[in-house]
Amino acid sequence: MVEDGRASLYSCVVTNVSKEMMCYTDFPMPEGFPTYLHNSKVLEYLRLYAEHFGLLKYIQFKTKVCLVTKSPSFSKAGQWEVMTEKNGVKKRESFDAVLVCNGHHVDPYLPLESFPGIHDFKGRYIHSRFYKKYEEYRGKTVLVVGIGNSAGDIAVEISAVAKQVYVSTRQGMWVLSRISHGGLPIDMYLSSRWHFWISSCLPARLLHKLNVKQMNSWFDHANYGLLPEDTSSLREPMVNDHFPSLILCGAIRIKPQIKMFTQSSAVFEDGSIVDGLDEVIFATGYNISFPFLDDSIVRVNDNNVPLYKNVFPPHHEKPTLAFIGLVQPLGSLLPVSELQVRWATRIFKGAAQLPPAAKMEAYFKNTIESRKKRFGDGRSQTLQMYFIECMDEVAVEIGIRPNIMRLLFTDPKLALQVFFGPSTPYQYRLTGPGKWTGARNAILTQWSRTINPARTRVVQKSTDSKTPNRHIFILCGLTTAICIGFYCVKFKPLKPQSWILH
Repeated sequence: MVEDGRASLYSCVVTNVSKEMMCYTDFPMPEGFPTYLHNSKVLEYLRLYAEHFGLLKYIQFKTKVCLVTKSPSFSKAGQWEVMTEKNGVKKRESFDAVLVCNGHHVDPYLPLESFPGIHDFKGRYIHSRFYKKYEEYRGKTVLVVGIGNSAGDIAVEISAVAKQVYVSTRQGMWVLSRISHGGLPIDMYLSSRWHFWISSCLPARLLHKLNVKQMNSWFDHANYGLLPEDTSSLREPMVNDHFPSLILCGAIRIKPQIKMFTQSSAVFEDGSIVDGLDEVIFATGYNISFPFLDDSIVRVNDNNVPLYKNVFPPHHEKPTLAFIGLVQPLGSLLPVSELQVRWATRIFKGAAQLPPAAKMEAYFKNTIESRKKRFGDGRSQTLQMYFIECMDEVAVEIGIRPNIMRLLFTDPKLALQVFFGPSTPYQYRLTGPGKWTGARNAILTQWSRTINPARTRVVQKSTDSKTPNRHIFILCGLTTAICIGFYCVKFKPLKPQSWILH
């Protein structure tokens, strides 16, 4: 059942981010959990986290937030009045600060005016938000419009029972497998400070060529009709292990942009036609919306929200309102959201300060321009950022960004893992406010928690000792001091409120 005002989930969802990259900074996933989690396992982890830290007593379940407004004395006290509804009873309360955490996958974006003839179509059409089970598509011809992760998941699942599945895309899409070199998770392989540093140092043209080569290392996207029109912009890729295989088998067929619909068919820009069309699923994304907030508090313009570092509105007299999770990192949202909350609460308590409104507005404008150059100017890219960059720009405000040069002299083993290994969330508990004594061990044991769940049949092999740790130490040990030195010069510890993207 799809509930109004709440995000929706189809039953087959499995994470496209590995468990070590998506956990909270001081609470590793249980070792027995698989590397990639079914959505039920994610819920189990969240419950474990809430129980461990005693959070359940602070949560009001089945309570709708109807309205959030400034209190009459906001300019002095910064308080907010919140109206909620539970079991039909409304209640108004005052709060010293508000965190907005409703996400950006609730209000479906369905631009039917862009699809001439759709109202004449005699079959059924829905937004992907309302997709739940594949059985109702048995024996039918189905068209999925869009090519993000939801489109890929739905097309793959339906193809097992449908007569034929078509996927329409305007611009193409890079597709990655969850599995990288040696069977390791792709995000743990790519999301390292080493990779991020190398990418920032390379000329744009060379970086583009290397990215294209990397993306095509699994299969040639052009041969599958998936090659993006603009290969220079780094849009969020689809992570799907089955999608290209099903194209190769003919269960899924890629089509270009839709020109128009008729009563029983879809006509595409290349002149091809799909007749006997039964179902259309629009995986066209979502609008960012805050139905409980007035435009005077925050205004959304073409899916852009003017926020300083994706968290704080710059124009309020008192910094007592913060937005959490309103970002789309090339990685997990959970640890990003946690860091945002840690920063916001320090601002609320007065332990940290925001810069003047003019500087925050300038930062936002600079971020928008930088984002367009990197990821394109589509409405689905308005929140996109690199994972490490997204984490670090908040971490520097809290004082928890890892100091790799200091680690190199005090704990070389850990420094190697932090710099060359995956940038797991535990790195943000090594120092500063909220330091966790278990962070070092969590980092040094992250590969065992990643690999061990798959070892359900233990075998002996001569290469068993060549774990990712061994590779890191052999290949990178000799150049560590030089690389870290250059890294610390290029990404030197930044003063809070002063990092403008370039």
